[in-house]
Amino acid sequence: MDMAIEQARAAAARGEVPVGAVVVYRDEVVGIAGNRTRELADMTAHAEIEAMRAAAKVLGSERLVDADLYVTLEPCTMCAAAISFGRIRRLYYGAEDPKGGAVENGVRFFAAPTCHHAPEVYGGFSEIEAGEILRTFFRDRRD
Repeated sequence: MDMAIEQARAAAARGEVPVGAVVVYRDEVVGIAGNRTRELADMTAHAEIEAMRAAAKVLGSERLVDADLYVTLEPCTMCAAAISFGRIRRLYYGAEDPKGGAVENGVRFFAAPTCHHAPEVYGGFSEIEAGEILRTFFRDRRD
């Protein structure tokens, strides 16, 4: 999760919403990213998706079976769907997202009967630090 936090800080420095993600496969980092939606003018360039895209290239497969995803913020519906389609084994996330999250909040994507694959989910990792990075980012923009 420390690497995901670093990616969140780097995203904030680029003016992106500070979310970072890391994909680990067999104890090896195979994908790492922060949000790049503004930089790439791509609404799908969330940290989770960018990290999974990188991992898919490294592993040579769109299925990330036996891979774990660490992300600083509870994934949104789009990212939860990508996690499901990618067959991520375990999801570890930091801060909950009551407004945009789709795992423990919102649509609870993985609990839907139409969800093809649900990873094991563990929340609250580095939650205080991840949340503070987000709060500071948005507070600085309001001031």
